[in-house]
Amino acid sequence: MGKKLVAEVRKDFRKSALKNLRNNGRIPAVVYGRGEETKEVSVNRSDLLKLLREHGRNALISLDLNGEVKDAVLSDYQVDSITQEVLHADFLLVDMATEIQARVPITLVGNAKGVQTGGELQQLLYEVTITSKPREIPEYIEVDISELEIGDVVKVADLREKYSSITINHEDDDGIASVTASRVTLEDAEEEVAPTSEPVEAL
Repeated sequence: MGKKLVAEVRKDFRKSALKNLRNNGRIPAVVYGRGEETKEVSVNRSDLLKLLREHGRNALISLDLNGEVKDAVLSDYQVDSITQEVLHADFLLVDMATEIQARVPITLVGNAKGVQTGGELQQLLYEVTITSKPREIPEYIEVDISELEIGDVVKVADLREKYSSITINHEDDDGIASVTASRVTLEDAEEEVAPTSEPVEAL
């Protein structure tokens, strides 16, 4: 059973109704999927934000739609670029036995050895697209970078064994994180190999 969220069917689509909806702490949304007709609904803003904060955007949701509870996931949502307020949400009805696609954030853990010796950590990929059954979608993909030395790269291929229950829809060679030599480190190396400026006497 997923995290419960109550959705109310919308019947008034005037701009004034939409404004009143948001003023009353609700977010307009749509519910679709599983061959059912798309429904215009609204959900309580605080309840949705709490669900996202506590369980992540890929949480399995028990969506109560007029007393009928259906399994769903939050497939997408729109955020105001200035206020960061959630403006609209899309809920996808799911079959627990059928795989779906989802976007999962990447979290780097550990302190890279290469950074401790002067390198710079670069995160190359911040989320991955996966295919999985709804109940097996992870809240995030954890990547351990503690053993990375300068010049090392963690690639998608390095994740497949740990996350074998899902399909990561990226090429094996796609980089996730790397440690590169910093400008200071490169300058130090150049100084060490710089040729002497002293003239060479002719024989």
